[in-house]
Amino acid sequence: MNIWNDKGHFINGVWTGAMGGTSVENPADRSTVATISAGTTTEVNAAVAAAKAALAGWMATSVAERAAVLAKVGAMLEERQDDFAKAITLEVGMPLKLAKMIQVGLPLQSFQNTARIADAFPFERKVGNSTVIQEAVGVVAAITPWNYPLHQIAAKVAPALAAGCTVVLKPADLAPLNALLLADLFEAAGAPAGIFNVVTGPGAKIGLHLATHPDVDMISFTGSTKTGAMLAREAASQIKRISLELGGKSAAVVLEDADLAKAVKATVNACFLNSGQTCSALTRLIVPQARKDEAVEIAREATRAFVLGNPLDPATRLGPVISHKQREGIRHLIQTAQNEGGTLVTGGADAPEGLDGGYYVKPTIFADVSPDATLAQEEVFGPVLAILTARDDDDAVAIANNSRYGLSGSVWAGSEERATAAARRIRTGQIEINGGRFNALAPFGGFKQSGYGRELGEFGIEEFVETKSLQF
Repeated sequence: MNIWNDKGHFINGVWTGAMGGTSVENPADRSTVATISAGTTTEVNAAVAAAKAALAGWMATSVAERAAVLAKVGAMLEERQDDFAKAITLEVGMPLKLAKMIQVGLPLQSFQNTARIADAFPFERKVGNSTVIQEAVGVVAAITPWNYPLHQIAAKVAPALAAGCTVVLKPADLAPLNALLLADLFEAAGAPAGIFNVVTGPGAKIGLHLATHPDVDMISFTGSTKTGAMLAREAASQIKRISLELGGKSAAVVLEDADLAKAVKATVNACFLNSGQTCSALTRLIVPQARKDEAVEIAREATRAFVLGNPLDPATRLGPVISHKQREGIRHLIQTAQNEGGTLVTGGADAPEGLDGGYYVKPTIFADVSPDATLAQEEVFGPVLAILTARDDDDAVAIANNSRYGLSGSVWAGSEERATAAARRIRTGQIEINGGRFNALAPFGGFKQSGYGRELGEFGIEEFVETKSLQF
């Protein structure tokens, strides 16, 4: 099944470059769903040149004009939700119903929200005898991951364009189709040439070249902490702006007076979403020592609902992981957890029956995990939950903070006041209180090795501006 007729790269408002060269694999059955262009430094240079040439004109447009482009793209995305959802299901493996709701629903909100709030953003204000201007940082290199590909693209592209920046996007090698479909929308919307460019190809080669290009003013990167650290070093050598959204090992803290059943079920759901391939996944469940056995049984039972299978099948709740490499890394960490004394509650490293054709991993839970164990410290990026125990609130907070990451988390307690008191002490970028819903207007980003910078809402626009003051 080929779902994309390759047209090359989208540079300066047109499709260009050699066609074909790189296969996009369906992780559910390893079939090829598309063949796309493998870019080179030549295409990157052309895209950066187009973005640089378009910058002055785009910065000079009114905020209303920029918002109108975003709104038009958002409207087209809304009309084509089914096409985008199917493409992402085939390249990523998330079940189709969830892909439409999350993988397309969130980026749709990003375009719509940014178009709406841009007009109220304080691009210019008076401070005494000065006029303070928030001005576009310039040409932005957006380098995005494969797990929530369109969401991460929209969270960078929409606010960058609203700020007056121009963008060169290098989407993930494993999931590039949604980026090319988005370029189709920008072309159909009549967006000014050069403001949004897409170059596909190997990240190690063209991603690094894009990030270090002297005409790129800012890097916005989502991906691994290892790659983020490398890009930060490269950016520092050029005194270049960089925003990083990296790994996570987020904790769900359940205090003794919490609704245990509700908290554990919600944590299992959050851990296994997208087959565990979520940077903000709640992968550590911290429960009171006295309630461990009860929590383990609730988690075991909740896991039964996660039916593995073809993500196009409506009965499927858990699809494959993205690749052979990803699956083998997850299996290795599961085996490591067993070797280090964790108690296997359900799942395991062996392949699920009847699903040999794809990259499937059983939803897996370990109990009796030490706070310093590999499973409690390393990001698995797969459907694996570690259950830990705490003596009291202070111990639970200390365990939650015992991580080099700080991206997300949750706290459950019998009262909002008690949960909030604990949440304020946890060093992480966002925390759900008693199951609080995700807010697409709130800032998203991390502490510590989870990165720096914030995305979404007005906070996303703030990342892409420089401050200038005019004295009168």
